[in-house]
Amino acid sequence: MTNPAKRMNFGMVIAVYLAGIFMGAIDTGIVTPARTVIQNNLMVDEKTGIWMITIYTLAYAASIPIMGKLADKYGRKYIYLTSIFLFGIGSLFCGLSQNFGSFSLLIAARAVQALGGGGIMPVATAEFGTTFPPEKRGMALGLVGGVYGIANIFGSSAGSAIMDAFGKNNWQLIFYINIPITLFILIAGFLFLPNNKAQTVKKTDMLGIFVLTSMVLSLLYGLKNVDYFNLGGTIGNNNVYPFLLLFVVLLPLFIWIEKKAEDPVMNLSFFTNSRILITLILSFVVGIVMMGMIFVPQFSENALKIASGSGGYFVIILGVFAGVGAPMSGRLIDKYGAKLILGLGFIISAIGAFFLILVATNYPTTLTVVVSLVLIGLGMGFTIGTPLNYMMLENTKKEESNSALATLSLVRSIGTAIAPAIMVGFLANAGANVQINVMNMFPKEISVPQLPYAQELTDSFNKLKADPNLKDKLANIDIPDLTKMTTVKINMSGKGDFKMPKELLELMKSSDVTTITKNSITFSERMFSQMTPNIISNIQSGVQKGIDEMNKVNTEMDKSGTDLEKGHKGVSEGIQGMQTAVGSQKQALTQLESLYDSYNQLASGMSPAALKAAAARYGITSYKGISPYAMKSSDIVNMIPSQIRSRIPVQALEQLKDVKTPGDLKNKIDGLKSSIKELEERIAKSQNDMLGMEKAINSINDAKIRNKEIITKMSALKEAVPGAFEIGKKNYIDNIVKSKDKIEETFQKTLNEGFKQVYLTVAISSLIALIILGFYRRTEHRSSF
Repeated sequence: MTNPAKRMNFGMVIAVYLAGIFMGAIDTGIVTPARTVIQNNLMVDEKTGIWMITIYTLAYAASIPIMGKLADKYGRKYIYLTSIFLFGIGSLFCGLSQNFGSFSLLIAARAVQALGGGGIMPVATAEFGTTFPPEKRGMALGLVGGVYGIANIFGSSAGSAIMDAFGKNNWQLIFYINIPITLFILIAGFLFLPNNKAQTVKKTDMLGIFVLTSMVLSLLYGLKNVDYFNLGGTIGNNNVYPFLLLFVVLLPLFIWIEKKAEDPVMNLSFFTNSRILITLILSFVVGIVMMGMIFVPQFSENALKIASGSGGYFVIILGVFAGVGAPMSGRLIDKYGAKLILGLGFIISAIGAFFLILVATNYPTTLTVVVSLVLIGLGMGFTIGTPLNYMMLENTKKEESNSALATLSLVRSIGTAIAPAIMVGFLANAGANVQINVMNMFPKEISVPQLPYAQELTDSFNKLKADPNLKDKLANIDIPDLTKMTTVKINMSGKGDFKMPKELLELMKSSDVTTITKNSITFSERMFSQMTPNIISNIQSGVQKGIDEMNKVNTEMDKSGTDLEKGHKGVSEGIQGMQTAVGSQKQALTQLESLYDSYNQLASGMSPAALKAAAARYGITSYKGISPYAMKSSDIVNMIPSQIRSRIPVQALEQLKDVKTPGDLKNKIDGLKSSIKELEERIAKSQNDMLGMEKAINSINDAKIRNKEIITKMSALKEAVPGAFEIGKKNYIDNIVKSKDKIEETFQKTLNEGFKQVYLTVAISSLIALIILGFYRRTEHRSSF
């Protein structure tokens, strides 16, 4: 590498490079506690929101080897400052994405940030790793690792502090803090940085850069879309297997291109050296272990029941101990070697992860959380960069340092890209269980006060149905037992009448342990606003149907009553007619019986004097020589006095025309008696019918009065239903409030299952790394330093 003629200002060089490392690292951490706040503000779900970190990882990984190679060719100064400029521009537009309310703009800006970030850390690390003498290189690289670790962890605290100071709705400020740092680095960098670059300039491997970028993006994008809980079901998805297949196809093409390239973007000989290969594998594992860090704020918030966005403060613990561990590891490496110190870091990381799994998640207190973070932070300090950078530089030539460290960072970035996909899957699965478990704690029914007149209406309707005169008319009316309508079953499974809106599901998914009760209340209120109108409508419709049927019955009873009254009147008139006829027939009977008596006397041989007297009595003026046995019917009629005859019905007089003998007259009298008896029986029957009709009319009138009262009460009951459900809603919400502690405990324990799986991944990865590290054999040759 060439050095400028004038003497370097090492203080300013260190300050400029460390400022860039600090800015790049702090931005990674600063987004971590704000992730859920940002995704909720921009109205995207968890799986979409994670892309603000994923896209950064993807673009960062693709940028690292390119920037490293360009730094070798064009000099570290200009590539470093270009990277800083891209990072600053990306930060500006990340902040502006809130003003535009665009998640797409945020994703694009994060990609620009990452393109710049890919040139900051490798170039700065290479400068420190080659400028300092070998005996101080461990300390120098430890300083880089310490600043990176502290900044990365401090970023989470800074993110929480900014949102606490300016409000969660001003999250854009977490990106704007990069602008003044960018300006300082650009100005100071142009003034003080040397432009170290390789002596020989070879043709840039643009084709290799393009193919490598395509490979990395294809691999990472395909792996990001794999559902590790349903590997067989998702590996065949269109957004998975085509990209993995593209990676497989491009891999041999890339190898062929690199073998032919004058200045390959990736030195393939790195993968033929067993020590370098082990170093790269360990770098991949370290990338996985590092990603456990991004979930620390969320874990702390859940374990200690603090507000979302506030967990970043607890990451200070990680920062402090990572900052202590990184430079300490550098000094210890100079004394004991990188392998031993790296192994110690993996052991501490595994112990911290297991402590979190077995203790902190089951007994969440400030002490247990702090202890787990102290151990994890110390382990990160020993593994985050210094040992692996040292091992990589130890096994490569000095002129390959940029490319070697870039390759190391690229492999680590692949690990950091894959890990969140798996870890977020654990938390997403736990989050789904949180929603199910919390909602299972909701009351399964609404308790409402008894509706007015419920008991009275139930009793009255039962009495009406028991009335034989109304039984048939009320047969089609099905009124439920209103006294039992004090509870209403609630079905929130989405399989019944209630379909949960997407925004309600997202509300529950975005809850944390401090907001779950509040969001549950909001959920329940929205649930009531969508579910109860149908329930109320159904109840009111049922009651209204009863009212309509009762009105219909009343109409039918009005018609029946009118018909009965008409019939009653007709029967009454018929009775009066029959009574009149009976009276006339009785008078006629009296006259006929008298006539019969007279007739019998005539027939028995009365003396002429007696006959004359009888004739005179019956108005017969000529009776001389008349034989009683030869009397005509007209003579019988003439024997009836005119004043009596006028009152005898014409039909009776007509019947007398046929009377010739006392026997005939006797038959007539008997017939008349029979007719009178028949009429009197009919009168008695009609009178009984009238009594029955009167009872029916009275019963109908009474029923109509009762029905009208029932209808009035049913109308009042119908109008009371919405008010009863308002009281039921209050009771339901009160039950949720009373269950606040249980709901939060259920939320906490269920989500902690996801954190257990996350940090179990960290622990297992650390143990695997220990095993792999056991195969590493330190080189005996250090001529490249």
